[in-house]
Amino acid sequence: MPLTSSLGTTPTAKVYEVEEIVNLVRAGEIRIPEFQRPFRWGIEDARRLFDSILRGYPLGSLLLWERPAEEARIRLGALQIEAPKLDRALWVVDGQQRVTTLANALSPDASHDDRFALSLNLATQQFVSTTADHRATVVPLPVLFDLQSLMQWFRDKPEAMDFFDAATSAAKKIRQFKIPASVVETQDESVLRDIFDRLNSYGKRLTRAEVFSALHPVNDGNSRSSTSVIEEIASYLAGDLAFGDVDGDTILRAVLARRGPDISRDIRGEFDDRRESGEFPGEDADTAYHEAQNSLELAVNFLQRHADVPHFAFLPYRHLLIVLARFFAHYREPTEREVQLLRRWFWRAAAAGPELFPGSTTGTARALCARVVPGNRNETFAGLLAAVPREKVGYPDVANFRSNHATGKMIACSMWALHPRSLRDTLIIERSSLIEAVGNAQTPRPAMTAIISRGLPQELTGAAARWLLVPGLEYAPSEVPGVLATLPQGISDSAWRSVRESHAISEESVSALARGDSEKFVRSRTESLREATIHFMDSRWEYGFEETLSLDAFIVDDLESENSLSD
Repeated sequence: MPLTSSLGTTPTAKVYEVEEIVNLVRAGEIRIPEFQRPFRWGIEDARRLFDSILRGYPLGSLLLWERPAEEARIRLGALQIEAPKLDRALWVVDGQQRVTTLANALSPDASHDDRFALSLNLATQQFVSTTADHRATVVPLPVLFDLQSLMQWFRDKPEAMDFFDAATSAAKKIRQFKIPASVVETQDESVLRDIFDRLNSYGKRLTRAEVFSALHPVNDGNSRSSTSVIEEIASYLAGDLAFGDVDGDTILRAVLARRGPDISRDIRGEFDDRRESGEFPGEDADTAYHEAQNSLELAVNFLQRHADVPHFAFLPYRHLLIVLARFFAHYREPTEREVQLLRRWFWRAAAAGPELFPGSTTGTARALCARVVPGNRNETFAGLLAAVPREKVGYPDVANFRSNHATGKMIACSMWALHPRSLRDTLIIERSSLIEAVGNAQTPRPAMTAIISRGLPQELTGAAARWLLVPGLEYAPSEVPGVLATLPQGISDSAWRSVRESHAISEESVSALARGDSEKFVRSRTESLREATIHFMDSRWEYGFEETLSLDAFIVDDLESENSLSD
């Protein structure tokens, strides 16, 4: 920011009592500006805040921005407030967590929210969770804060009368506790954004995505909060595309990667006139968010339809989604051949992991993004594929399965690629059933069932063969071995064989189940799963095949060779 940018006037120093702050919030006179972050404090943060008040410890000062405010229904923590139009409202630049906690913890309307449900144990002078402590000496903070409510509380609890003086003393300390504030008046919102950015180095730190959303809000005329744009993209991916809960930082990196390969660059001036994106010059934040969502949608469609990754929980590494978003930002309609080559790159990069380049995940994501060259398909595919040579990849070990590890997710994808069938009706399980089972989980675990859990030697306890990918399983896990070992009534041999094969269960494995030999079953199925996983990876990697973008030249060459031989 140029040195000429400043507040222009000296901030006014004021002191607010807690009671005054709470009343201002309830009246809608204290607002939260668009560039503020989401509320992040929990019950322990609230407890520490009130403990500091009771001890007389300073809480730090507030920074308030005085400017007009429109009539609005606002939400502050758990409070819903009908706020009037004001010529002079106070907008919180620094201190949102403290102001929100004070207003909610001291208001009966927010007492249902576990983040704010605090009480004071009058006997010990300690703040406790309202929902966890129901002793006669424990008084909820909204009751303590309101004199009439406090008097009624003592009338209802005469056994606590010995603590009346302690209660009124604590109530007075809370209501009259003084918090200093600096109030600034400026029409230059960019100055306040700069202050906000600098103050973010204090207190409970924001995620990078929250900072980016706060510094670069949208201006589309909708009623949505600007800080929720990345959350709205995440909601779209989870709801409309049924892809699961993609974290905000991954979405932010996709937004950045679309506009340039360096995803770790300084985000504060991303849309400043002084920083022009060479790939999308003149683009504003509104357009960038919108186009990033479109690119992510294309990336998700590719993963689900062409790469056997049905859900975010199955994605081996998040940086792969970032690179795909950049690719689809520049190449929205790939040909069938390009999809094939992109699938090759994806699974090679997944098997190679984040150590391809220095800098681990960030360095590898940045290097791979740099290989997506706008306007040059040949260079893009050549660069991506060359980045992952055969010696860099390896097969996931089915004997060591962990659903929260990248290799475990690769194994789960290979299981999904077998088109697993229902044990009830023998039909191929629909992706919708998988999505419903996984929900917003970050691993495939909710869609999987451990059918063998006892009687195994130590070296087999981590085997993927213990698990079936059967979302919406109609049987108890202990019943599944018996179901698999016998032919259900009304189902043909061929149909039931298809069911077992769709779960990589061989005839040898079935025989072991029929004998009750769990160890033999796991060993036998481990070999079947190993073969299936190797086949899955090989058929996606396709090493040894031609990798140029266009095959036309090779078709012509082949025809000419055939003609020369026939002559």
